[in-house]
Amino acid sequence: MSRSLLLALLAALTLAAAIASLLFGPVDLSVGRLLAAASGHGDPIATTILFELRLPRTALALAVGAILGLAGAALQGYLRNPLAEPSVLGTSNAAALGGVAALYFGFAQIHPAVLPLLAIGGALLSLALLFALAGRSESPLTLILAGLAVGTLAVAGTSLALNLSPNPFAAMEIMTWLLGSLENRSFEHVRIALPCVAIGAAMLLWNSRALDALTLGEDAAQALGVDIRRLRLRLLVGTAIGVGGAVAVAGAIGFVGLIVPHLIRPLTDRSPSATLLPSAIGGAALLVLADIGVRIVPTTNELKLGVVTAFLGVPIFLVHLMREKRIW
Repeated sequence: MSRSLLLALLAALTLAAAIASLLFGPVDLSVGRLLAAASGHGDPIATTILFELRLPRTALALAVGAILGLAGAALQGYLRNPLAEPSVLGTSNAAALGGVAALYFGFAQIHPAVLPLLAIGGALLSLALLFALAGRSESPLTLILAGLAVGTLAVAGTSLALNLSPNPFAAMEIMTWLLGSLENRSFEHVRIALPCVAIGAAMLLWNSRALDALTLGEDAAQALGVDIRRLRLRLLVGTAIGVGGAVAVAGAIGFVGLIVPHLIRPLTDRSPSATLLPSAIGGAALLVLADIGVRIVPTTNELKLGVVTAFLGVPIFLVHLMREKRIW
């Protein structure tokens, strides 16, 4: 499939998913009511639902899904590991730990921006620790092992916070956030997350040609003029900023960065440069569709988005592995 056709189809799917996200939910809106509310002539209920609930939620689903899909594709290309995703380097876990610290110590009550800022700070702190552990090594294996150590440490810190929670309500609040959700998000969250996602995405997309060269091996890439250390720095900083901003507003949402590149790659020439942008668009579409499912499934309490992506992700990934004779 040609790149332009693939991008057009993914963009159409994402647009359809975004429109459906604005229409469907616990209270369905007709197209007429939606258009009237968007033009400023709708009834108060439809206007409130559109601008205060669904529009920021849809925007966040698009942004979070895009950066998770893009980060997964970029890390798989750099590490040359089909199982790589942001959590492999500990970024997602460290960002989650920063958010948990905000909830545990009560900082989240000071201002709505404190939790996202601490989550982003946790991601950047994990990056510094990752560089300290990996040292000057340029080996992807060293980064993976250092990332596993950072991620395990972050998970241990999160478990400790749950274990020492002063009351069950604090523990429940932490667990609810860790499960991942876009419920009750506002444009304040969009303003916090969007700059981080944009910066992270720009840094990751910038490295597409260098990642192509890296598929020939590190020595060949260096012979072609690729600075491996600068490439690693841009990738890790971009991942930390982008994923940190996403986790800050949505909590821990897994499997998107792992699944989407595997679904996209067979439709391309399998080079990293051909996979990055389609993975971003595909990740946006996947998360928006998952969020629609969260809202329309009849339950007493709304399902958490991270739970839904996990239940969707595992079967899709296993089916894909069974169909593909080669993983990479």
